[in-house]
Amino acid sequence: MTTLIITITAGRGPAECREAVHRVCLELLREAEEAGLSPASDIDPRERPASVVVALGGDGAEAFAASWQGTVLWCDPGQRGAGARRNWYVAVHAAPAGPSAPSLVERDVRFETMRAGGPGGQHQNTTDSAVRAVHVPTGLVAIARDGRSQHANRRLAQERLAALLAALDERTRAAALRQDWLRRLTVERGNPTRTYRDGIRQ
Repeated sequence: MTTLIITITAGRGPAECREAVHRVCLELLREAEEAGLSPASDIDPRERPASVVVALGGDGAEAFAASWQGTVLWCDPGQRGAGARRNWYVAVHAAPAGPSAPSLVERDVRFETMRAGGPGGQHQNTTDSAVRAVHVPTGLVAIARDGRSQHANRRLAQERLAALLAALDERTRAAALRQDWLRRLTVERGNPTRTYRDGIRQ
């Protein structure tokens, strides 16, 4: 079952928009629970951050998230005082949770022996001592031919494959963080997909 990550953000809006982020998050959590979904958030009732993140799972999570996607206009006519802000714009973005770190499970690795080439003397050139390790789920390949035995090359190939997977995961997470950061800075003001007045959806 897909887990969705929903980001609620004030972008670069003024500090008072953070109150709207908090209220929109509480409303989203309430509606998600009413819909029988499984929401989770790191929201702190004492804090008013510029962005909050909600993890959402359960049947119908994608349709629910789609109904929130876009800009939410939160109106609070009860605000008093000169210059008091009554309309707050908050962006809501939903995306599947990023892939978890691919762990190297031996049953996912296909080992193949091959004729070792390159320097190393006559023994290396006449035996199938080199090892190619193929990670079947991703197609990544690591080769070891510099060990003194097939057993040593198998271990080296497995270590190199694990390092490749770690590098792939690091790049994936870095790209996801960059996309998340860009989303948190973007709020479209106007043309809201939802409008709330005094906490009631219009």
